[in-house]
Amino acid sequence: MGEHVVCTSIAGEELGRYRTFGTEYDYGLNYRKASPENFVDLPQNYLEPIMLGAACHRGATYLNHTEFKRFEQDDDGVTSYLTNNLTDEEIVVRSKYLVGADGANSQVAKGANLPFEGQSGKSASMNIVFNADLTKLVAHRPTALFTVIATGADVGGLGLGVFRMVRPWHRWLLIWGHDKQAGTPEQDDEEALRILRTVIGDDSIPIELDSVSFWTVNERYATQLSEGRVYCMGDAVHSHPPAKGLGSNTSLQDAYNLAWKMAYVLKGKAGAALLDSYNQERAPIAKQIVTASNKSLQTFPAVLQTLGVLDTCDTEMMVRRIEALKEASPAAAKRRSELRSAIEATHDCYNDPGIELNQRYVSGAVATDEPHPSFSVDPERYHEISSHPGARLPHAWVKDGEKLISTLYLCGGGAFSILTGVNGQPWREIAKQVSESLDVPINVHVIGHGQRYADSHGEYARVSEVEEDGALLVRPDVYVGWRSKTLTSTSQKELEDAMRQILAL
Repeated sequence: MGEHVVCTSIAGEELGRYRTFGTEYDYGLNYRKASPENFVDLPQNYLEPIMLGAACHRGATYLNHTEFKRFEQDDDGVTSYLTNNLTDEEIVVRSKYLVGADGANSQVAKGANLPFEGQSGKSASMNIVFNADLTKLVAHRPTALFTVIATGADVGGLGLGVFRMVRPWHRWLLIWGHDKQAGTPEQDDEEALRILRTVIGDDSIPIELDSVSFWTVNERYATQLSEGRVYCMGDAVHSHPPAKGLGSNTSLQDAYNLAWKMAYVLKGKAGAALLDSYNQERAPIAKQIVTASNKSLQTFPAVLQTLGVLDTCDTEMMVRRIEALKEASPAAAKRRSELRSAIEATHDCYNDPGIELNQRYVSGAVATDEPHPSFSVDPERYHEISSHPGARLPHAWVKDGEKLISTLYLCGGGAFSILTGVNGQPWREIAKQVSESLDVPINVHVIGHGQRYADSHGEYARVSEVEEDGALLVRPDVYVGWRSKTLTSTSQKELEDAMRQILAL
């Protein structure tokens, strides 16, 4: 991962490139302030086996070749009806809750009659997955993503495709648009190979086709993510194009938000009303990311406009206009400047730490009377650190002996946590009393000089936004649930009241 290239083909001329996904200097610094992690390019077919293995090791039962058909719910639970597609056997599963993580065509969301807004099928594309050794064309200029503007191809003399590296430099995916009004094209192997040869631009390279599939660009989100005991997450409630890379990432955020709440309710440590906060917190995010992902696609027409390929169907004219960019003239200089600006503007498809990390939850599971402060930056473009209840816990490096560890990794693991400074030692006893009263685990981490976690760089002191004897109460999903600016004589009652509100007790 690293750069987005605009070109006429993979073997052809580069028209420009832009640093993406945290490698652009300004956004890269913002990402490093927000998170201890780097980007990982992990396609769904590689991610799913990891998650499946983890789930099964923890006791999940995985049913292969099994299709969900329908469900019925009552006051005590949900009955799901499944079919084994190899044996036609019907399988009936009874559960306290049902979670539908079954994609953009979710049968669970449909059965729950969840309300949706937006539009499905705005445009149409095909995915062509294939193997080809393109080492000689790309290894010397490592790039994960190419936008190929191929003149003389497809409708109107212009073919536009997104060429994605899956594994260097042999496994690839091409996203190629087609005319939605004409319906799904009759796509045989020879036609797929023709498109690939056009995009690659070197007919001497052997190509091994893997698959061809069709999909539509959607701008559709649920305004309510649950109905009764049935909950939906991921693409089932927010369907959008892959721009910004928000698909799997936002789906994991949904799961992280709902999982701890459902676990606490099922263990009897929280009231069922805690689950209402899933809708309150994640439904606004569904709308935001669907809208933003679709909006970012509007940056590409400006690139085509500056190249002079939008207002003509004449292939020779397109080629001449692209070639004219090389001329030494004031007119060509102006066009080159416009092209650079247009390509830079595509950052909106790749670099937006704000929309990824600036969630500001407002719900019953956040205990505060303070309104969220206004952002001082563009909240979709840049991440702004905040310890305000409802915000993600700020990342700060602290020292554990010889190791650096992020504050994010001091928390989570199914437990609530309190972070405080050296003068906040009394929070240990306070948390113990509240934990015993509610039968809910609360871990306490004292950060500072002489403690297990040393604030050597002063980062925690800067981002905590509380006094040294103050405290941040962090939920199991590593979002701040409550904070106390200082330690007071009523801190124990305030903490217990906050915990009771968060847990709907």
